Amino acid sequence: MCASRLIVRCLSVLLLVVSPVFVFGCSSTQSTGGGGDRPGIGQSESVGAADEQFRRSGGSDGQNIFRQIGWATPSEMRLGSGQPGPDYWQQQCDYEIQATLEPESGVISASMRVTYTNNSPHTLRYIWMNLEQNLFRGESIGTNSRTPGSVMKMLEYDFGGGYTVSRLQQNGRDLEMKVYDTLGRFDLPTPLASGQRLVFEMDYSFPVPPHLRRMGSEVVEQGKIFELAQWIPQVCKYDDVHGWNTLPYLGSGEFYTDFGSYEVAITVPREYIVAASGMLQNPGEVLTGVQQARLERAMGSDEPVWIIEPSETATDFARPSGDGPMTWRFRIDNARTFAWAASQAFQWDACSAEIADGRGGTRRVLCQSLFPKEAEVWSHEHEDGGSSRYVKHSIEFYSDFLFPYPYLSMSNINGPEGGMEYPGIVFCGARTNPRGLFGVTDHEVGHNWFPMVINSDERRYMWQDEGFNTFINMYSKADWYDENVDIRRAAQQTMELCSAPNCQPIMTQPDRAWPRWVGSLMYRKTGYGLWLMREYILGNERFDDAFQGYMQGWYMKHPQPDDFFRAMEDGAGADLNWFWRGWFLEPYALDQAIAGVKNTSDGAIVVLDNLGDMVMPVRMLVEYKDGSSEIVDLPVEIWHQTSRWRAGLKTHGRTVKSVTLDPEGILPDLDRANNSWR
Repeated sequence: MCASRLIVRCLSVLLLVVSPVFVFGCSSTQSTGGGGDRPGIGQSESVGAADEQFRRSGGSDGQNIFRQIGWATPSEMRLGSGQPGPDYWQQQCDYEIQATLEPESGVISASMRVTYTNNSPHTLRYIWMNLEQNLFRGESIGTNSRTPGSVMKMLEYDFGGGYTVSRLQQNGRDLEMKVYDTLGRFDLPTPLASGQRLVFEMDYSFPVPPHLRRMGSEVVEQGKIFELAQWIPQVCKYDDVHGWNTLPYLGSGEFYTDFGSYEVAITVPREYIVAASGMLQNPGEVLTGVQQARLERAMGSDEPVWIIEPSETATDFARPSGDGPMTWRFRIDNARTFAWAASQAFQWDACSAEIADGRGGTRRVLCQSLFPKEAEVWSHEHEDGGSSRYVKHSIEFYSDFLFPYPYLSMSNINGPEGGMEYPGIVFCGARTNPRGLFGVTDHEVGHNWFPMVINSDERRYMWQDEGFNTFINMYSKADWYDENVDIRRAAQQTMELCSAPNCQPIMTQPDRAWPRWVGSLMYRKTGYGLWLMREYILGNERFDDAFQGYMQGWYMKHPQPDDFFRAMEDGAGADLNWFWRGWFLEPYALDQAIAGVKNTSDGAIVVLDNLGDMVMPVRMLVEYKDGSSEIVDLPVEIWHQTSRWRAGLKTHGRTVKSVTLDPEGILPDLDRANNSWR
């Protein structure tokens, strides 16, 4: 179901009649003219004094923010409409992996076979690899370039992490990999022409770090939890914009990889339970008969059921009889990576979500949670609902609000990582606060739309997934808790951010952003900006049509920021250069003000100033002495050539008592003291 069909709660505001009649003009000593029944607006003494004061203050003409932005030149690869063109291509990279976890030593050993399909029109002579475990070497760039208070504060300098690659071969022929921090390159004996496939094999190992960044291990009462991510040496993304994407992994910027299929076999000690991206392929080999029956029941159940009850955790009853390690097999298609978790301390419950299947029917998605006894609010028996119900809600809500979830299962894992997302699996650290658990679960599950399906470049543009996700989280949270979206806090935070010295723009590369601003810029300001576009600037229907077009066009593809900006303008039929420049490309601040109000014989004049670099449409609450009131809306185009606007109101014989800008308090205005006149 498209977003426009979903009825969601928005900010609760005063219900006022929107004035259908108003006139406006730039600051002048002349009447706006215009004929018809519009009242003439002449210069008054009080308004004239305000005009003179404004001229002396050096108000800008407003043209800079409306100047056209020089986007990348459109091509048949990426169209001017913001959609992929007829010549669009992207690479494919498939992985077959056999991995073994040795819990005592904390070492992962793996062998993998990679099939890389060159769909580009170019011949490739070498391959670049992401070696992200090398971040955990003491001498890594990410470790040595961290700043106090940064997201890398959890790194320990004395942890000797990183990959050991013991074999790299193509057709039995050894290849030499040159390693540069978190990147590796190997030359191809024979260049890979357009349309050809490269198959190579690699054996590697690495020690699992303690809880560092996005992964790690944790000792709990009934065992040890391992959360494994960035554990695969993956082929770097090759695209039409940057060629090989070789920005190093420094810890803050996340990931940008090709879609592919993952067939993964994970061998662990018999007492361990494993959850992973994708569906379990061999439940009959790794689960007891009772667990298989419970899992099958969960696949058709709206309510969670136990797969492993608390009393069964870490007991012989929880595992099939026999000796020796067990191998768990998983598969996921059209995924950008693969993550997993393992522990003997897991309790496990599950249910299923019902979503559209894209063919006019419905299908079920397994929603499961695995957690230790310390995670007291995760169980479905908890009064607040528990993790699996949260997962089910998120899968169903976003499938309806955006587009159907593409995978067969979603697993929520409690362990050392506070919050991280991967295809079909998320890591959430909250244990004692149910509202906190819902928030992090909903956020991480939401990432399976952005960027797991709409596969943007996280390493350069964190906002294109974190901000989009924060935006959709607002509506999901309001739906779950049956409450309104209260945007005032976001408005206040953005105002404070934009007024800070040396504020950075949203487009800042995350590894170059001040750590204290990453959350404010990439998450909150972006999400809030999209909310403003939907609820204030464009309106729900216009925004939803454009946003749906963007998502449909870039489903399982790789959009750039320009593609998003263009797709929104094309789909909404709006020139939004002012918004992209002021909100994303520059850290512009908004300060709207009322300079004066003059009641006239046939109406009223309201003089408006735009004192900041940012512009917005104007909404005014006009209250009259007879007790009536109305909302007056003015388009953003009033600021095209001036920062002072004289608005003429048809008052129908009433006298204006007060005027208030932004009466709902939803804009990030720097100075609300100048937003009202009485």
